[in-house]
Amino acid sequence: MGEQLTGRSCADFTALLASKAPVPGGGGAAALVGALGAALCSMAGNFTLGRKKYAAVEPDIQALLEEGEQVRVRLLTLVDADAEAFEPLSRAYSIPKDDPTRETVLEQAAQRACAAPVEMLEQCARAVELLEQMLEKGSVMLASDVGCGAVCCRAAMECAAMNVYVNTRTLKNRVVAEALERKADGLLKEYGARAEAVAGQVTAQLRGR
Repeated sequence: MGEQLTGRSCADFTALLASKAPVPGGGGAAALVGALGAALCSMAGNFTLGRKKYAAVEPDIQALLEEGEQVRVRLLTLVDADAEAFEPLSRAYSIPKDDPTRETVLEQAAQRACAAPVEMLEQCARAVELLEQMLEKGSVMLASDVGCGAVCCRAAMECAAMNVYVNTRTLKNRVVAEALERKADGLLKEYGARAEAVAGQVTAQLRGR
């Protein structure tokens, strides 16, 4: 695929996203937004470390930072993983319809294309759990950043789920398709609601409600 998408500047990445290039697309954007959500959680943690007021929870904050970094980095790798899975899928769609191998190749490529967005959902779910804990234990001065991180994670999960559904709808193997959809539905329902709750709590705090 050449240069990694995540090695580009913000300006270049968004310009490429806006262009007619096949990647990055919605999946790559989802992974990037999820990584931003995880990064905001870590930002809150890094501003909490070293403050006397939060000395009692410093070990907890350090643990959150370590896991948050794993999530952030993994979500960034999924930007490129999603793009790499799209290329064989695109080639499969270009196989002539009278080619007897087309259906099998397309089925396999569509299943593989679901892997990255499903993992995006899983990683964003981990980030939501971290954000919940950061809101509870981190500096109150960074609450708005935690809330913004939760909003990013929820949006990323919505986008990732769409990128699962766009591929499962083409699968002939409905057992596999429905299993993937159930997993996406379950993660989105539980963790989307939890992310929304974090954002709502932050907004209420900021507005004195």
